[in-house]
Amino acid sequence: MQINLKETADFLKAHDNFYILTHQSPDGDTMGSGFGLCCALRKIGKKANVLCSDNFPKRYHFMYEGYVPQKFAPETIVAVDVADKKLLGPGLAQYGDYVDLCIDHHISNTLYAERLLVYPDAAAACEVIFRVLAEMDVTLDRQIAECLYTGIATDTGCFKYANTTKLAHIISAKLMDCGIRLEQINREMFDIKSKARLKVEQYINSSMEYYLDDKCAMAAVTLDTLAEAGLPAEEFEGIAGMSVQLEGVKVGVIIKEKEAGKFKISMRSASDIDVSEICRKFGGGGHVKAAGCAIDGTLDDVKLKLLSGIAPALGIDLWLA
Repeated sequence: MQINLKETADFLKAHDNFYILTHQSPDGDTMGSGFGLCCALRKIGKKANVLCSDNFPKRYHFMYEGYVPQKFAPETIVAVDVADKKLLGPGLAQYGDYVDLCIDHHISNTLYAERLLVYPDAAAACEVIFRVLAEMDVTLDRQIAECLYTGIATDTGCFKYANTTKLAHIISAKLMDCGIRLEQINREMFDIKSKARLKVEQYINSSMEYYLDDKCAMAAVTLDTLAEAGLPAEEFEGIAGMSVQLEGVKVGVIIKEKEAGKFKISMRSASDIDVSEICRKFGGGGHVKAAGCAIDGTLDDVKLKLLSGIAPALGIDLWLA
């Protein structure tokens, strides 16, 4: 059932022993939501741990520095920035049917949790977490504020994406009042790149293919490519934006093989095309300009399926393109 901010705050205050679930291939928003909420709950005397199917990425080290998992039997399961229980990944799949509360901002949320606080107009899940903590009268410290700021900044592309709202700026200004290391966070999130990341970007640029009158850009990374080229899997976070950097491209796609014959699709829009609608055809979803899905099959089959979904959105007959 859908609940409001006050009901969410009351629920969190009334319960204890929290497992906070984040989605697989964690990004800044799920990490910021998870650790921001965890720190806040611990601050008011609750027990809470953050769980993820994957390792916490090193680039978000400042969120979990000093974090030590607490020992307790879980009583309350909360998912943050997780639109579908499938996104929890294999490591957390056992909790998918037992989520007591989901805090999210995806319009494609599948309503899998017992209680839902979903604000599709929010720039990030961290924005929703900020509002929940305000309702709970939790005083934000620098660590909580840095977690929430990172989620908002990364999900808005440093405040340049279409989902950036006036409220996102207002909340970020309030987080700055908590003494966050703004310059350091922004530099680490948006400027600094490892040699491995540069290698990944070089590969994506060199392997990009163009379809549908060059309005669709697509790059694929198979397990064989990862092994042969020595591309580190953890450096692919946020790479999907590269697919819409070329002038004239309206829809960009990054295809990444997660297991043999199982592909994760990240789709981006640089126009008025709603890529969440396209991804929904394949059992996925997301936002208007950033969405994803999973498709099984051979790489050629996956490409053809995707193009058959993208072509109508572009007003193009696939077989005449």
